[in-house]
Amino acid sequence: METPDKIFNWVEEWNISFAGCGFRSIYYVGALSCILERVPHLVYGASKICGASSGCLVAAALTLCADILTTAKEARKHTLGVFHPTFSLLRTVRDSLLEKLPEDAHLRASGKLCVSLTRITDGKNVLVSEFASREELIQVLMCSCFFPVYCGFIPPSYHGVLYMDGALSNNMPLFEQRNTITMAPFSGESDICPREGTFNLLETLAEICHNGYMDALCFLRDRVWWSEPNFLAVSR
Repeated sequence: METPDKIFNWVEEWNISFAGCGFRSIYYVGALSCILERVPHLVYGASKICGASSGCLVAAALTLCADILTTAKEARKHTLGVFHPTFSLLRTVRDSLLEKLPEDAHLRASGKLCVSLTRITDGKNVLVSEFASREELIQVLMCSCFFPVYCGFIPPSYHGVLYMDGALSNNMPLFEQRNTITMAPFSGESDICPREGTFNLLETLAEICHNGYMDALCFLRDRVWWSEPNFLAVSR
């Protein structure tokens, strides 16, 4: 058996980065449920958890220790795909954040969560990983998720500066760092992603979630367990 070209290095610090992907972010729920079931330290030991656009909401939930496994079980019950009300517009997302984020969310997120923003004035990318308050954290997440027209015509601001969808300038924060685990629900070069296949509007949430689980399992088998065969037993 040949050794994979690139195996995960437990000695170095590592990051996890989620690409923006709209309603298909349910793919991440499946992938994370697989990792948390089998090698939870891969998530809990990450130095930074990053995201752009809808990916930053997944990163925030993970940073704040949201129950990903329960979310995955709920996702499997739905079959309406993009039309399911779970995937609503920005105002509903904000209301959900206000309701669910703990009062100390900004303290938990600072230094751990990394959010990609696109500055409207010059189109430059800005990465934010320090948050002075819970409201500031919510503002940063809203800025990263704001896609013009689809989410409205008045962009949100952070520290008085207008921002929009972080995916427009950097859809995979910290991807250039060697030990960053990248995830995307579209086929490509990300560490965890579909290896083939095309976009299918008729695909259900359950199918997207399941595909994420299986792709993550392939990543663990090919790239993580190779690097430390006994780690799975040690981490339990």
